[in-house]
Amino acid sequence: MTELSAEHLDAQADEAAAPRPRVQRRMAPIVPAQNIAGRALVLVIAIMTFLSCLTFGAVTLVRDTASVWENQISREATIQIKPVDGLDMEAALAQASQIAGESPGVKATRIIDRDATARLLEPWLGSGLNIDELPVPRLIIVTIDESNPPDFAAMRAAITPKLPSASLDDHRTWVDRLVAMARTTVTIGIAVLALMLSATVLTVVFATRGAMAGNGHIIEVLHFVGAEARFIAREFRRHFLITGMKGAAAGGAAAVAVFIVFSWWSSRNMATPQADQATALFGNFAIGSAGYLGVVLMVLVIGALTAATSHATVVAYPSDIDVRQPEA
Repeated sequence: MTELSAEHLDAQADEAAAPRPRVQRRMAPIVPAQNIAGRALVLVIAIMTFLSCLTFGAVTLVRDTASVWENQISREATIQIKPVDGLDMEAALAQASQIAGESPGVKATRIIDRDATARLLEPWLGSGLNIDELPVPRLIIVTIDESNPPDFAAMRAAITPKLPSASLDDHRTWVDRLVAMARTTVTIGIAVLALMLSATVLTVVFATRGAMAGNGHIIEVLHFVGAEARFIAREFRRHFLITGMKGAAAGGAAAVAVFIVFSWWSSRNMATPQADQATALFGNFAIGSAGYLGVVLMVLVIGALTAATSHATVVAYPSDIDVRQPEA
């Protein structure tokens, strides 16, 4: 019995002396991945990015639509012939069209027929309108060569002596007013976008500093154990860059989804009066490749801004600790 006990004890001693495998501990991040301040920061960044992208998209829509308006008006002129006693309207239309078509800088002319004129007046006078019974002016659309526009004064001087009731409208007044209105609208939109981006910058800065305040004890511990400020700043910068990119990507994706939904709605309701009015004012709600590229750049800028703010805050934090606790 004594020998068995001795052998058993020797076996236990050998097992105790044998090397044991080391337990691999999972390395936890220095900055906690999930906390209340971090989730609030993601939400704030997402909201501000969403509003900024909507503002940028609206400015892009207004600019593109104003450019389309200007191009459409500047490409055409209109000859209007008023009905008078003894005037053969069809012959007058053909004569005015021929004179305008022979002018240098004119690509083509098109006479608006009776049916098209009736459709133009239908919203005000109703359907089934007989043009011959009313003193309705007739129109000729003159397509202009934009690179070599015609001499409107010479064209007007050639038409008026032969057709006194005809008048040429080159839309120059409308083009000037439209250009002024478009530039004013775009300027206002850019100013609103600048204010929105400024608000986004300030919100991200303060939200990041607020989230950093909740991690101040971690910075103090790392500072007192001898960690360099650059190491601490690098860890926090990486964490807040990911946080900022999450929020900015969510806000940008929501804004893109809004524009896609509006564009889809506009394309599905092309024949309705509401869609026609909206399309005339804002186009087809498609911001184009430049708009989507701007959204992507805005997401990247806001994410980088969040990381830069956390870096600057962390770099300054150890100095504040040394000032407040010099004996440490």
